[in-house]
Amino acid sequence: MLGPVYRVRLVREWPDSERFPLQDDLMLALHARRSAASIAAWAVRHPDRPLVVALTGTDLYRDIAHDPQAQHSLDVADRLVVLQDAGVDHLPQRLRDRCRVVFQSSTTRQALPKTTRHLRVVAVGHLREEKSPRTVFDIARRLRPQDGIRIDHLGHALDPTLGEEAQATARACPHYRWLGGVTHAQARERIQRAHVLLHPSRMEGGAHVIMEAVTSGTAVLASNVSGNVGMLGRDYAGFFPWGDVTAACTLLRQCRDSLGGHIPPQSSLLPHLLAQCRLRAPLFAPPAEARALQDVLAEALYLKPVVA
Repeated sequence: MLGPVYRVRLVREWPDSERFPLQDDLMLALHARRSAASIAAWAVRHPDRPLVVALTGTDLYRDIAHDPQAQHSLDVADRLVVLQDAGVDHLPQRLRDRCRVVFQSSTTRQALPKTTRHLRVVAVGHLREEKSPRTVFDIARRLRPQDGIRIDHLGHALDPTLGEEAQATARACPHYRWLGGVTHAQARERIQRAHVLLHPSRMEGGAHVIMEAVTSGTAVLASNVSGNVGMLGRDYAGFFPWGDVTAACTLLRQCRDSLGGHIPPQSSLLPHLLAQCRLRAPLFAPPAEARALQDVLAEALYLKPVVA
């Protein structure tokens, strides 16, 4: 995205040699805490050169509240980048004017044929606490096989205990399958074939899987945590309170009912969600991300012009 405009070097830490740090004109650092040492080194060595820091979900919703190194990264940055609209609200008030939103992007995929016999749901995310896989397990146990809702759950068991719980849920619930880790191509195909992406996470900076669903003609049901709201918009109709299994099941059943023709299409939930997703899809186009990111760097260079 930056190559057409800038000469770009990608490094794990800075400085990475004695030669290049003298030639580097601008730093774009990813992650306020994990890149804190590189950010601090740049601020000391090149206080007259621009510094942009892109913030992750763990930065916004955990680290900047208590980690001194992450806080220092925010203070010395000329521009801050968040990955969705609601991220700005979690910065200290004094820093919000420096912040810009850059939505990540995903390639557009055509929706694949979807069955009308049942509602096909996919949950995508490695089994770890931040992704709230137990909410998926609890939803599967609350639903009945005759409800006409089938759930496929994708992702490695990063926590072995959660893997065991996924297996137990699959044994108890014939309408739930845990498929474990799959390739990215396989995950995208399952998203394309699903009616709904179920995304119940507890913490998100800007979930890539949400934009992959939106750009694949698949609706999203998501927890109403800040990162998901910032991706889909505050007026999106597919949110449920984090961890609220009853509310999630109600939305899933409403989406299932949309398939049967029992509700007029203009008032059914699933078509409404799809229409809202179509309106958000242009935000996640690769050219839009490239333009937004280039604009941020141009602003930073305007603040601190590079002197040849």
